Amino acid sequence: MDEQREVQVKNPCHRPLFLILTAVIAVGIITVVSISVVQNKPLLQKYKYGIVLDAGSSHTSVFIYEWPAEKENNTGMVRQTHTCHVKGKGISSYSTNPEKAGMSLHECMEEAKQKIPVTRHPETPVYLGATAGMRLLKMEDEDASEKVLASVTFSLKKYPFSFQGARIILGQEEGAFGWITVNYLSDNLRKAMGTLGALDLGGASTQITFIPKQEIESQDNAIDFRLYGNDYHLYTHSFLCFGKDQVLRLSLAEKFHSTLDKTNSTLSDPCFHPGYSSSKKYMDVFDTPCIKEKRTSSKDFVHVGVGDWVECQNSVRKVFNASHCGYSTCSFDGVFQPSVEGKFGAFSAFYFVMNFLNLTSGTLDDAKLKMKRYCSTPWKEIVQRYPNIPEKYLSEYCFSGTYILTLLEHGYKFTSNNWKDIQFIKKIGDSDAGWTLGYMLNLTNMIPAEAPDVPLMPHGGYVSFMVLFTLLILLLFFLAFLYYRRSTRTAQKDII
Repeated sequence: MDEQREVQVKNPCHRPLFLILTAVIAVGIITVVSISVVQNKPLLQKYKYGIVLDAGSSHTSVFIYEWPAEKENNTGMVRQTHTCHVKGKGISSYSTNPEKAGMSLHECMEEAKQKIPVTRHPETPVYLGATAGMRLLKMEDEDASEKVLASVTFSLKKYPFSFQGARIILGQEEGAFGWITVNYLSDNLRKAMGTLGALDLGGASTQITFIPKQEIESQDNAIDFRLYGNDYHLYTHSFLCFGKDQVLRLSLAEKFHSTLDKTNSTLSDPCFHPGYSSSKKYMDVFDTPCIKEKRTSSKDFVHVGVGDWVECQNSVRKVFNASHCGYSTCSFDGVFQPSVEGKFGAFSAFYFVMNFLNLTSGTLDDAKLKMKRYCSTPWKEIVQRYPNIPEKYLSEYCFSGTYILTLLEHGYKFTSNNWKDIQFIKKIGDSDAGWTLGYMLNLTNMIPAEAPDVPLMPHGGYVSFMVLFTLLILLLFFLAFLYYRRSTRTAQKDII
């Protein structure tokens, strides 16, 4: 009996040091498991999806977005996975045959069904936002605009997604959501870094949005956001009828008053290449609510290019009315605008036109010289140089480039000194710059007002900590094994 008691006393499993090592190892294992669960929940990544249709004045695009289901409130997690451009013109062009507006979306929505897992279809939200083309149609014929929206609504409800509505968004919303998009993708919001201003140009409108240093004197141009715990007081304005397609019509209408040869109906245009000639209808110019004077004639006129960039810019400047300003500073048409501050991202048609003309870098003076050379290039040479571009689009680049330079310099008041602050961008990462992502983030409340929860530590620190902690636990296991082995041997000797 005494020998048994002696062995029991000397059993290493009952010694304090062994018990302490065992407890430390157990606590270490629990700590590692707990940190792993909190840092990386859940380990199996699941994704959610969202679809936004950008129903613009000239075309409709369908964007599919994807984000990790468990991290939908962390910035930078949403990414664009697919884009489909609907064939044909924008939905506003179907005003006389509205049922075709909904039918036009079929091909792209079928693509969306294939791109998104079937199990996620019922919970995938679908939003359609119509922009300036539909705003103009609503001004001209509200009943027709409602029928077009009803058509696309009827069509989108047929798909197995969670349809959230089709509506005409305000110009202020378009500008603000574009600002959210470029700053969300640039990761400026969560980090509360300096923000990018947003410059957007479409076929029927243009938007400017930024954080000014001076007071916003017109509350119609002010909008507030609280994102990730930070307050943003934005200036934003949308100029309806000042998209590149509508301004081309405005410019042509103005030229009719001065340069149209009434005997042979020839319109000489300095904004088109020398040698360019095309027969067009009066209705192609005047059939828009942006032009007050109406000419209902179905007759043709001959549009002839001259290729004089200086005269082209002078004619484009006539579109801007800077004669009246009821505020301390204005852009044009009597609209208040503070001085442009900081860096800007210019996207949509700003990018596509300037990229084609190779004007996305360099100085303002360089851009003007390049435009002068480009516009004076004979039309025949331009067609030979770009055989794969439809002539309708190719013929308008001289005008569009001139308009963009004039809008930025004389409209928004950029100068040679801050021209370098404009970045012409198409995408940020994998996602297009534009209003659609910001629109979806806002409607799904994916950007919280307050700062979201963050991991216990940065990923690099987490990995380093786990490696060191695991090595420490292994070392403790090894020490416990050595101690147990030595103590067992000692106990056996004592028994003998």
